[in-house]
Amino acid sequence: MYSEKVMDHFSNPRNAGVIDDADGIGEVGNPVCGDMMTFYIKVEEGRLVNVKFNTFGCVAAIAVSSMVSEMAEGKLLDEAKKISNQVVAEALGGLPKSKMHCSNLGAEALALAIEDYEERRAGRPRSAGHEGEAGKRRNVCTRCDMVNPDDAKFCMDCGEKLACEVLTGLAEAV
Repeated sequence: MYSEKVMDHFSNPRNAGVIDDADGIGEVGNPVCGDMMTFYIKVEEGRLVNVKFNTFGCVAAIAVSSMVSEMAEGKLLDEAKKISNQVVAEALGGLPKSKMHCSNLGAEALALAIEDYEERRAGRPRSAGHEGEAGKRRNVCTRCDMVNPDDAKFCMDCGEKLACEVLTGLAEAV
């Protein structure tokens, strides 16, 4: 069902992890299938010098995250923005039709991390939802304190079941 390349990236994911002082963070999730991806990037002189990911999901989701991180690292931001779901799927030797959505998630998470970096550089607040603006939802794991995407059902770091809270004021901000 999966290509040898997909199985290699699933069994030996490249660049898995977190960048604590990331320049940009992109989070995506698909509540239908349960795949959740977070990409972290470091940028120097317009080039992605470090790309890491944290993915909670199926074989294809992990393989896609690994491949996207490999494809993006070392690229200029404009080059990395051109990484599409089709390019990722082809680099992995194809994905089953029912798993093509995973390649969309990987490309989207990277694009959101780059967008987050660009917003920060322009002095605009982060769009990833960590600010805790009044009325915004935030999924904070009670076990490990990781902030997860709004639609996450389980923590992307430790796998704990999440109970989402709605913030009522800026005093509760992260």
